Amino acid sequence: MFPSQPMIAIVGGGPAGLTLGLLLYKRSVPFTIFELRQRPTQEELDKPCGVLDLHDESGQAALRECGLYDEFLELTGECSEAQRVSDMQGNIIYADEGELSERPEISRHALTKLLISNLPSESLRWGYKVRGASVSGGRTELDFGDGGRHSFDLVVGADGAWSRIRSLVTDVRPSYAGVHNITLTIRNVTTKYPQVAKLVGPGSFSALGMNHGVMSQRGPQDSARIYCFLSTPHDFLSTSGLEGQDVRYAKEKLLDDDCLLGKWGPKIKGLVSTACAEEATDNPGGTVDIKPMYSLPVDHRWTNRSGVTLVGDAAHLMCPWAGEGVNLAMWDSLELSRVIIDAFKRADTSDSFQVALRPQLERFENDMVARAKEKAEETASNGEMLFGDDAAKSFVRFFESAYGAPR
Repeated sequence: MFPSQPMIAIVGGGPAGLTLGLLLYKRSVPFTIFELRQRPTQEELDKPCGVLDLHDESGQAALRECGLYDEFLELTGECSEAQRVSDMQGNIIYADEGELSERPEISRHALTKLLISNLPSESLRWGYKVRGASVSGGRTELDFGDGGRHSFDLVVGADGAWSRIRSLVTDVRPSYAGVHNITLTIRNVTTKYPQVAKLVGPGSFSALGMNHGVMSQRGPQDSARIYCFLSTPHDFLSTSGLEGQDVRYAKEKLLDDDCLLGKWGPKIKGLVSTACAEEATDNPGGTVDIKPMYSLPVDHRWTNRSGVTLVGDAAHLMCPWAGEGVNLAMWDSLELSRVIIDAFKRADTSDSFQVALRPQLERFENDMVARAKEKAEETASNGEMLFGDDAAKSFVRFFESAYGAPR
């Protein structure tokens, strides 16, 4: 790199940061991605995980521009686009085979592996934690502790819900979204538990009632990833006694408490009980994976500041009720890459890069905020449907209005 070339840092190695890096790499724009985690091993990437449905105008568009669309399609067989909805007794009241959907599913780990494998290893710095950040004279300095202090012409905060970079442009922080989530995994579900596999189907499954939801997605290793979404107060972890407890205790609490899943039918209770037993076997001595869910305000925005911007959850954290989080993140990265590439082409020095970049960056941020606001409103509306009164029937009406009644 010549001394006069702009220095670009991407903080965060999730889908947003990796996509942005790959798009810049394809256009020979120098950058460095700094990620808090260590580089994931092949064993870790092979484990069951959640899946993502990528949308044509956003996630798929970014992969097409990366030149990875065909490879992406080859990785989409682990979870079908089929949908099933049941009431809280486990009665299936809606089912389709995904025949009208155009949003193929890919596991999070498969997407991560696809992006990492197409980036040069020297562009990724693993195990780098941002301990401090400041802006001075249009340049942003990042303090990595023992990793040293480094100054950049542009820092992109792709560092998720609790972004350290966000504090450079706003003091707004995520707020509790009213739901806690317990995540459980059943491996080899088809062979070990055929009745469970029959209930949840080959794609996505949603049992809804009492302002709660038990949902499933199929994934790697013939797994079923089970999510128990509970509408509860923010202090639920401490008041319920679930914090730091093992999965067996969590099962008893979930299935015996009438305010949680105690009044649900035997099919759904059996699904949760099986998932808890499998989780306890896979992770002996481990604690239950329960987390409160957070979101940023629907119209979250900030005043443009030279030398720094945000993408993905750092900019517009929202719940997964519309499947837009990763899609918006990759869309952000696609649009931001075009801005950076254009400014880089027109710049002779780092100073001229800043001059060329700033007005385009401000337009990018305004467009991103407008885009995210629309999706956040859709997400909030879907959340009211999924966790409201008569939720299962409302969800059926949602699918029937989108696709028509299944045949």
